[in-house]
This record gives sequence, C-alpha cells and structure tokens, in this order.
Amino acid sequence: MLPVFAICLGACIGALLRWRLGLWLSTPGSLLPWGTLVANLVGGYLVGLCVAVFQQLPQLDPVWRLALVTGFLGALTTFSSFSAEVVAMLQLQRYTLALGTAAVHLLGSLLLTVAGIKTATLLIASRA
Repeated sequence: MLPVFAICLGACIGALLRWRLGLWLSTPGSLLPWGTLVANLVGGYLVGLCVAVFQQLPQLDPVWRLALVTGFLGALTTFSSFSAEVVAMLQLQRYTLALGTAAVHLLGSLLLTVAGIKTATLLIASRA
C-alpha cells in the first residue's frame, strides 16, 4: 500500500505544480506555451538527477523512486499537452514554430537530463 500512496502523493504535488506553471507562465495569445516547456525542461533535469542518485545510492528505499520519478515527475512533465500544442500550431499553419517548439522540448529535455545526471554524479563524488 505504501508504494501506491507514494505515487499518489508525488503525482498530486507534480500535477499541482504543472497547473501552477501553466497559470504563471502561459498567457493567452502567447506564441509559445511556456508553462508546458518549463515543466518538461525542469522535469528532464530532475529526472536526470534522480536517475543518477538512485543508480549511485542503491540503498535508498525504492518507494522514493516511485514517489519522485513515477509520481511527481510523471505528473509534472506532459507529453500530451506538448503534443496538443504542437498540433494546434500545425493546424494554424505555423510550421516553423511547431518544428522549433518540438525541437526545443525534445533536445532541451534530453540535454537537461544529461546535465542532471552529471550534476548528481559530481555532487555524490564530491561527498565521497
């Protein structure tokens, strides 16, 4: 039962943060849906941190991974909103904007995931 609770708690916090980011950053008429972009980029960095921490510290309770990665980051990041927003750009024939948005989400998330892994690896190594 604890794993289910951990996932639900993490997901609740992640979903609320995702919603707030949308309210704070996405303005009607804006070319880019900034809330979705920030959620995905921050999520990419944080998942990188988590991946490295859980790999290098296997003694951590697996419930933490469920709460943070599956719950919190699963709810914070949003492939569905990203997809809907890019399709809306395509429907408006904003092809360059759609391609640019897709590239920034994908490449940015991947690069920030690598940065998160490297950050955690360096921090853990400096403590050893």
